[in-house]
Amino acid sequence: MFEGLSLPVLLAIFAASAAVIWLAGVKLSDTVDILSARSGLGEALGGVILLAIATNLPEIAITFSAAWSGTLGIAVGNILGGIAIQTVVLVILDAFGMKDEMPLTYRAASLTLVIEGLLVVAVLIVAVMATQLPGSLVMVRLTPDTVLILLFWIVGVWLIGRANRGLPWHEATGDAPDTQAKPKGQSKHDKAAGVGCPAMSTRKAVIVFAIAALATLGAGVTIEMSGDAIARHIGLSGVLFGATILAAATALPELSSGLASTRLKDYQLAISDIFGGNAFLPVLFLLATIVSGEAVLPHAQATDIYLAALGILLTCIYIAGLVFRPSRRILGMGVDSLAVLILYAIGTAGLVAVAQRAGG
Repeated sequence: MFEGLSLPVLLAIFAASAAVIWLAGVKLSDTVDILSARSGLGEALGGVILLAIATNLPEIAITFSAAWSGTLGIAVGNILGGIAIQTVVLVILDAFGMKDEMPLTYRAASLTLVIEGLLVVAVLIVAVMATQLPGSLVMVRLTPDTVLILLFWIVGVWLIGRANRGLPWHEATGDAPDTQAKPKGQSKHDKAAGVGCPAMSTRKAVIVFAIAALATLGAGVTIEMSGDAIARHIGLSGVLFGATILAAATALPELSSGLASTRLKDYQLAISDIFGGNAFLPVLFLLATIVSGEAVLPHAQATDIYLAALGILLTCIYIAGLVFRPSRRILGMGVDSLAVLILYAIGTAGLVAVAQRAGG
């Protein structure tokens, strides 16, 4: 579709698609909050599932488009690279979204968030294990590894929902002392009630959600196609492009929803949205398998496994931050966020080396 277009035109299409994803992401976040609060879906279904799907619509569109066209390298790199870079979104929220003297994980510390982080680690470990399976394990366009990832995700969401209702600890909520004043997800109910923002009817929220979802899906397709053409123009491999530039562009909905949550001082929800989206991303391997009819993960490259490990490492750092709650801020962010930023920079440099080794 974009073959023959000049690099400036391709860059303009890519930038316009990213802008649509950003603006639509804001509307998706607001309307999902309103719909989940008014429908009584609950924190698990409304937050972890509905918002995870909504904010990952660009990745869904890219995965479908790449699997349909046979460019599975873009799909795999975007999914696994997206987990790492969406975790880095927490660094931005900590550095620029916190109007508080304490770091993000100090105010958001909760055992429920630790469980959500462990779910991310669990599905990524299954994905890494699946890379060693033979590619012939395909039956009715399904593979055992993608089905297992889906089951892990479903069980994890159930456990998170159960944890949100209470934990068998001294503090039944599982929250640390001196955390955010309002309960997790209170900003959703405030939006639904029109507190601090214009009230929106349920009918209007459904219409806005549908329009924003369609816009995000369309922009996801155009950003993948224009991005693939840009990568060929500048000589960047599809794996590196999908894991860095494309993953950063598609992480814009998570950034917009996270900034909205931190602005409303719902810090736990900000981290929950990131972990929830990251846990959902590997489920998209099931979509890629169904669309392409091929076993995707057994054909993963070294760079894909490397990115999965990087995502696990960054998630573990934030899990530790939620447990140990560092109170010191360095360069405007918590110690854990600084460690994630440094390790992501080192990890990206290592990704280039891995790609060069694989290509050589």
